[in-house]
Amino acid sequence: MKILYAIQGTGNGHISRAREIVPLLQKYGELDLLVSGTEAEVTLAQPLKYKFHGISFVFGTNGGVDKWATYKIMNLPQMWRDMHSLPLKEYDLIINDFEPVSAWACKLQRIPSVSLSHQCSFVSPNTPRPRTSPFSYGAWLLKNYSPTTHHIGFHFQRYADFIHTPVIRSEIRNLQTTNLGHYTVYLPAYDDKKLAALLKQTDVHWHIFSKRQKTAYTDGNVQVIPVNNEGFNISLASCDGLLTGGGFEGPAEALFLQKKVMMIPMLGQYEQQCNALAASKLGVPVLQAIDDHFVRHLKAWIKSEDRVWVDFPDETAEIVHNMVKKFGR
Repeated sequence: MKILYAIQGTGNGHISRAREIVPLLQKYGELDLLVSGTEAEVTLAQPLKYKFHGISFVFGTNGGVDKWATYKIMNLPQMWRDMHSLPLKEYDLIINDFEPVSAWACKLQRIPSVSLSHQCSFVSPNTPRPRTSPFSYGAWLLKNYSPTTHHIGFHFQRYADFIHTPVIRSEIRNLQTTNLGHYTVYLPAYDDKKLAALLKQTDVHWHIFSKRQKTAYTDGNVQVIPVNNEGFNISLASCDGLLTGGGFEGPAEALFLQKKVMMIPMLGQYEQQCNALAASKLGVPVLQAIDDHFVRHLKAWIKSEDRVWVDFPDETAEIVHNMVKKFGR
């Protein structure tokens, strides 16, 4: 069997999940990997067959997407050429993790593809989402960014039969956890210097993982560290809590490790708003922005001993097996 696995390269969550899924897929045949996007620091151990520019969203420094920077790196003519360059008919199974080039290539050529992603969980009307206009651009984008014919989703809870609990990587499941009292931070849409100025107003230590810094530095009780997988895992395993955005994989891994979590979804980012709402229903505190009340909320969270208990069983091998048997030719 020949398999194509196409992965979104904006943010680190998709690549992190793929690191767990790729070795499982390799057991079923010849596997080609495709990544599109330009904003991930995490990489795969295996070589890529295709690396495309795709459609990436550039993180800003004030809590949202940098729309101008995103527009400047947009290259729709190149995406059109990439879509038509893929030899899709040679594959027996095409798997998609919110990757637009292969998804639209499949749609145009009427070739089936399987979404194996968090985003496809929103196909279910039961998946939590904030009230919004029927003409919401965010809801439209989530539905049409990476269309597929079949869906296998992941979310914090099983909102429908095709939705599973999160893929927790083996390297996370095997971590020995401690509590050294510090807090880990991943808020890529905020400037780390602005964050440090606020976090210094507390009496605990912080590890900020920054997309912008190339060299680590310390400012009072705040360490700023360039994003790297191993360092982040070590910090997460030994922290008291994670302060993060409205992503999915990071909060899921922290909850699995029984760490406190506080989420600040990106401004104007519909999917992150949806994720934050779902997490809040579990009991995770959510702030909508970093404002004049931020430090007060932060100190209350630090003082709190409340933790959210989750059950995320290791079902990844079974999910992959069932997918290959059901959808592979």
